[in-house]
Amino acid sequence: MHDLKPIEIVDQLDRYIIGQDKAKRSVAIALRNRWRRRQVAEALRDEIAPKNIIMIGPTGVGKTEIARRLSLLTDSPFFKVEASKFTEVGYVGRDVESMVRDLVELTVNAERQREQVAVRDKARTIAEERLLDLLLPKTGSSASPGPDAPPQGDATALPAPVEDQASTREKLRRMLQNGKLDSRYVDLEVSDRNMPMVEIFSNAGMEEMGINFKDMLGGLMPKSRKRRKVKIPEALEMLTQEEAQNLVDMDKVVREAVAKVEQAGIIFLDEIDKIVGKHQGQGPEVSREGVQRDLLPIVEGSTVNTKYGPVRTDHVLFIASGAFHAIKPSDLIPELQGRFPIRVELDDLGAAEFVRILTEPRNALLLQYQALLETEGVALRFTDDAVQRIAVIAQEVNERTENIGARRLHTLMEYLLEDLLFQAPDPALRSVEIDAQYVDRKLEKIKGDEDLSRYIL
Repeated sequence: MHDLKPIEIVDQLDRYIIGQDKAKRSVAIALRNRWRRRQVAEALRDEIAPKNIIMIGPTGVGKTEIARRLSLLTDSPFFKVEASKFTEVGYVGRDVESMVRDLVELTVNAERQREQVAVRDKARTIAEERLLDLLLPKTGSSASPGPDAPPQGDATALPAPVEDQASTREKLRRMLQNGKLDSRYVDLEVSDRNMPMVEIFSNAGMEEMGINFKDMLGGLMPKSRKRRKVKIPEALEMLTQEEAQNLVDMDKVVREAVAKVEQAGIIFLDEIDKIVGKHQGQGPEVSREGVQRDLLPIVEGSTVNTKYGPVRTDHVLFIASGAFHAIKPSDLIPELQGRFPIRVELDDLGAAEFVRILTEPRNALLLQYQALLETEGVALRFTDDAVQRIAVIAQEVNERTENIGARRLHTLMEYLLEDLLFQAPDPALRSVEIDAQYVDRKLEKIKGDEDLSRYIL
């Protein structure tokens, strides 16, 4: 993060997201401020609160994509959740603290995988020794193996050695490393990971119980192992993974993951407008305002108990988004409004932006379809007038029906290329050019029939 200046963050976002410059600037500043906070004096550091953001705009204009690309860009712990999934305490549904627990769980898993990759070379060396023990059991000792001894397998794959065992072991090691034993099988004892599924239904939910039932059962029930006959490359990979898990210091992983969540976590609250009631009264409106009040302490900064210990949310960055068609951000409860000081309105997308979305980003929609058909040996090409025509039709359909932004391009492209995707692979199809006439021929009927366009597009 210290290498990415705000202008560089925006440049990176421009590679995947068209337009929305104001929103990109706001999130880039908020992200850079988090790094700046960690550089100030410790006495002042805890006083600097994150500047949470509300992004306002219709669906399909890039709100979620901006947040998702930010997390990938900075390697920050990131969790996306729909605010409509939460309900007030006392109602059936998830409690708001579960999003923090989910973020911690994701971060711990990511850190564990990163540590396993770091120790993979060492784990492979240990796994190689265990595999050689299976292929060449030690002779001359009748003592039973200790509890920490590696599991012994079926050594019938290779005859018992009669020459010096050390030289035979080195010879086997070279054969193993050169792949000359890849076709052989070995009996391997592996852990049986199947566990009974246990679910608990309660008003408070599993999150409120503060325990991990699966972990508790895993400690009470003995670990079962089963024998499998596998090829040597698969056995080596399985043993490597097992040793990598054993080499990882989980206490260190949890410490780093919790620190990362507390200092660099990002929670994206989508559809926050769905928990805003238009009128005061009884019924669902009561639960909606209750969700806001339950959400308030998490956004303000509080301690959430997780199975990995307490986690502070004081410096977690919250990015909220919503269409706000029928209501305004000012309809949120005043306390929650104050915790989202930055408000960004995203622009509607028109034909000009659709043309750029189809062609410019690294994951442009046209490139995706060209790559898909290339796997069938079909070279697909779009003329400039065809791209322009698709963009214009997308804008017209959005204006006449529901405005779903750039997502309209996905529905148009699927219908436009349906026949081609069905016919491939066809020896007669080697090169296909899509022009404006082809686009009009395929889409004009749907565009002209409003009822049909509502049904299909």
